[in-house]
Amino acid sequence: MKSDCIRTTICQERKKDPIEMLHSGQLVKVCAPMVRYSKLAFRTLVRKYSCDLCYTPMIVAADFVRSIKARDSEFTTNQGDCPLIVQFAANDARLLSDAARIVCPYANGIDINCGCPQRWAMAEGYGACLINQPELVRDMVKQVRNQVENPTFSVSIKIRIHDDLTRTVDLCRKAEATGVSWITVHGRTAEERHQPVHYEAIKIIKENMSIPVIANGDIRNLKEAKNVWHITGTDGKKKKMTLQWVAVATFLYAEIGLILIFCLPFIPPQRWQKIFSFTVWGKIATFWNKAFLTIIVLLIVLFLDAVREVRKYSSTPAIEKGLTSRPGAYEHAQMKLFRSQRNLYISGFSLFFWLVLRRLVILITQLAKELSNKGVLKTQAENTNEAAKKFMEENERLKRLLKSYAKEEEHILEAENKKLVEDQEKLKTELKKTSDALSKAQNDVMTMRMQSEHLSKEYDRLLKEHAELQVLKLLTSPWPDENYSRACFKIRHGKIVQGKTVRRACEL
Repeated sequence: MKSDCIRTTICQERKKDPIEMLHSGQLVKVCAPMVRYSKLAFRTLVRKYSCDLCYTPMIVAADFVRSIKARDSEFTTNQGDCPLIVQFAANDARLLSDAARIVCPYANGIDINCGCPQRWAMAEGYGACLINQPELVRDMVKQVRNQVENPTFSVSIKIRIHDDLTRTVDLCRKAEATGVSWITVHGRTAEERHQPVHYEAIKIIKENMSIPVIANGDIRNLKEAKNVWHITGTDGKKKKMTLQWVAVATFLYAEIGLILIFCLPFIPPQRWQKIFSFTVWGKIATFWNKAFLTIIVLLIVLFLDAVREVRKYSSTPAIEKGLTSRPGAYEHAQMKLFRSQRNLYISGFSLFFWLVLRRLVILITQLAKELSNKGVLKTQAENTNEAAKKFMEENERLKRLLKSYAKEEEHILEAENKKLVEDQEKLKTELKKTSDALSKAQNDVMTMRMQSEHLSKEYDRLLKEHAELQVLKLLTSPWPDENYSRACFKIRHGKIVQGKTVRRACEL
């Protein structure tokens, strides 16, 4: 079959992709396929009144493939006739794929009619009878996808609903898994003609689909189209969360952002402490505790409400009760369950991160204070080390002086020297402990204080020993005469005071 036999002009500028329009979030106005009406002249007319997407009348794929005359009669187009969808009635995957390859250069996609309720069509295996043959629909969609090389070429289906809406949802899910671009749903069963359209059924189908869904049935003007659009939530109407959950989700993202900022490794705690000490934070701090508790209460209320919703829609008796009163209640309940679970996660994580954020700010503040205390302790330890070094130098000097004393007192001096060496070792040990304590921050603060007190006691004791050594030095030195014995002394706080004999001083 040669496609050049069709009296058409290829549209070279098909920039309006139907799939992109259906995902735009705006109301998409579609001219449905109407027998003997939706031909080129009618499509050209409705496009002048802002119609976004047009369908051809239903064309029998078998006749279209086999007859050039049928192609010339049933399908004509021009450059301005786009975007355009060609609707085929088919029950054979090979014939449908051949018809799709013929119209591929001249249209944006094809649509498989699975909703025509006419008796002749259903008798031939076309139209609404296909909604009971999901495997055949799947095979036809797959065959077209495999035969048409254009990746932007759309393949869609138009269906009617079943008495049992679960079957319709199952059909749509299978079609979605097969790869249809979108689904058009006429809200009546195959037996219904002029009864009211079941827009609620279209809404349930849309809630269970991730691909675009077009609502069809009793839409005669733009106002009715907008009403149906809002009622069913079909494409392109974007479904949004309620304002309270949008606010909670935004709050959750803000919490995550703040936690990530606080955890940045190149910003030290001291810098955060300076930031927290700004005047504006001081003013906010007066209301901080009240705001913190208020937000916790709100998040707990939302969390409990979400838990209630999850338990409500997870209840098996409630779902079974809905199934008896309305077809498709199970799928609707599952969608409600999904939304309540989403709200549960949002509120739960918001509450958790809010508590984590509060704790993180407290820990940063405490860490900054501990680092400041560590700096003070380090300075004190350095001063203590300097004093200990001077004390050790004084001990060395005294040791050299003691070596020059008389030999008869050498054993006493050696004993004292040994004691000084032991004290020196003790001091070195204490100094080592003091140096090690510098790396332990606040956990070693009490140890540092105790060591400082111990060093002070040792220092006092060594001063006393130093004074005693001075007395021994004077005692071992020769006395000039008897009158010199009247010059006596006594040691008080390291000073020499006259007033007692040497013998008395020695006794003391």
